[in-house]
Amino acid sequence: MSDDAERKMQFLYALRSRGVTDKAVLTAMEKIDRAAFIRHYFTDRAYDDMPLPIACGQTISQPSVVGLMTQALQLSPRDKVLEIGTGSGYQAAILSQLVRRVYTVDRHRRLVLEAREVFERLGLVNITAFTADGSHGLPDQAPFDRIVVTAAAEDPPGPLLAQLKIGGIMVLPVGQSDTVQRLIRVTRGEDGFDYDELRPVRFVPLVEGMGKET
Repeated sequence: MSDDAERKMQFLYALRSRGVTDKAVLTAMEKIDRAAFIRHYFTDRAYDDMPLPIACGQTISQPSVVGLMTQALQLSPRDKVLEIGTGSGYQAAILSQLVRRVYTVDRHRRLVLEAREVFERLGLVNITAFTADGSHGLPDQAPFDRIVVTAAAEDPPGPLLAQLKIGGIMVLPVGQSDTVQRLIRVTRGEDGFDYDELRPVRFVPLVEGMGKET
């Protein structure tokens, strides 16, 4: 077995051992090479289950957390999904394998441009990436079947809740500090929202406004 094949096997084993059991999610994570989204001297850590630094003071999330968040969305192939916090583009690329359409926004123009280049290189044609203030969502494309937020807010932002379809699901980290955050799943029903706590996590904060370089 080649080194690459062995690393990929270990990568998938690590995902399963941390609770990522959905076969479609595991297949998507096997197909999308995390190394494509990591630059410079961190590329040799691409298959490690750890967050890594990217540009603009952001991080590419730990693969097992990406897998668990994707799994928690309970995706179906017809879904239209909004991602808040494009970052490296890795989460959006995973989603692109599982749903009809992915819209992703980030406040940092540089990250959006770099992610677009990777999407193009990988032939991922069902992702549209925007530079925008993610706390407002994407009203022009709403409503969404699923919303995933890859930065922590104190509470689920009102505009995002409003852009979720009846029966839709949003997965996001919430918490008032870097040290105490919970991953939650919000399901929109006819009469309001149901909240499920999933697990403790650590994410960068959700910041309103645009990145300095835009």
